[in-house]
Amino acid sequence: MPAFDIDERLERDGLLIATLGLCQLRINNDRRWPWMVLVPQRDGVTEIFDLTPLDQAMLTFETNMVASALKKATGATKINVGALGNIVRQLHVHVIARSEGDANWPGPVWGFGTAEPWGDDERKAFAARILENL
Repeated sequence: MPAFDIDERLERDGLLIATLGLCQLRINNDRRWPWMVLVPQRDGVTEIFDLTPLDQAMLTFETNMVASALKKATGATKINVGALGNIVRQLHVHVIARSEGDANWPGPVWGFGTAEPWGDDERKAFAARILENL
């Protein structure tokens, strides 16, 4: 697959753990929530409908695959999926595990408190749990 340009904020805030068929799979660098980000490896794409029909199908498949793996790895109460892009326009999909009693349950994760970066060993262990459940 040819190289693509990733928005510097997605690269800075997400730690790459795998490349799937269409997307990079990244862990959001905030350990308060198990939070994955899928970034389709396509330049100039800001909306899901900008993708080809085949890429749309792949994005849906990969999103569901990651959501299922995240649920299995965490035992979360709810998996939240969203492609907002109001600040970072490059298409990316958030897949977030939420559990009763987490840092802002049941409120939103965005804009709440201060991010707590992953420790290297903790991130590697979490990534391994996700990958083994894919």
